[in-house]
Amino acid sequence: MTQRLDIDALRMLCAVQDNGGITRASEHLALTQSAVSHRIRRLEQSIGCALLTRRPGGPIMTAEGQRLLDYARRIVALHDEALGSISKQPLSGRIRLGMTEDVTSSDLSRILGRFTRLHPEVTVRTQVRQSLTLQDALKAGEIDLGIMQVFSHQVMPGDEVVYTDTLHWVKAQDLVIEEGGTLPFLAYDDACFFYQWAMQLPDLPLETVLQCASSAGIASAVQAGLGVSLLPGRYVTGEMAILDDMFPKVPGLSYVVRTGPRSRTRHVRALAREVVAGVSQFASLRVA
Repeated sequence: MTQRLDIDALRMLCAVQDNGGITRASEHLALTQSAVSHRIRRLEQSIGCALLTRRPGGPIMTAEGQRLLDYARRIVALHDEALGSISKQPLSGRIRLGMTEDVTSSDLSRILGRFTRLHPEVTVRTQVRQSLTLQDALKAGEIDLGIMQVFSHQVMPGDEVVYTDTLHWVKAQDLVIEEGGTLPFLAYDDACFFYQWAMQLPDLPLETVLQCASSAGIASAVQAGLGVSLLPGRYVTGEMAILDDMFPKVPGLSYVVRTGPRSRTRHVRALAREVVAGVSQFASLRVA
């Protein structure tokens, strides 16, 4: 077989999908647009099929491109792991990692475990906080890396989006909402951006009756019929009624990996890459 897969072209293909197109992929990779386009066209010529649709407003990948993408992620991850394991310049240092409760999952634990095995001289210290708290900590230089939720329209250019979700107004199936009265609201704590967004809505008579930092706790309270709430789609169950048509439209959610402005060292960037590659392989950050 004379055909070969160029590892750099595969990395570019992943970046095009992850960043929403060639333009943003080239910015992320610190390359020119033409360099990325040329490398992917050479890959297409090498394997004899189109990988990108190149249609404005259409899907980014062709069916063949989507199939290759799954292999590309695994090939690139294995390539980087192999290089990391034999590198003559081992990584060392300390990483202060912040995560929201929603991403403290078994999959992420496996990703962090793999990173520490590959880089035993790197110490990772983790804290679990709300997204707004983590954003402030990143700006202040108190943490190096954050894995958190943001509204999709608030994703920053340097963010790596690893998962997206919807946010829904929900209640228990048998909870009756009376017209004209206040709405019992089940909320995360004051540092939750869902909560802050909801409380700024005009003419929506919300009365907070419970606050809980845990998504599982909020979901349990909804199912018990204690009130209405905003919940990510992953927590919505058949015991809940979705009220999106009755309430103001909610922005979409994105789970992102964000690096602090003063924390772009080799070991921090290596952990960020490991998280992005690992989550892509597992397809989502599943809640344990």
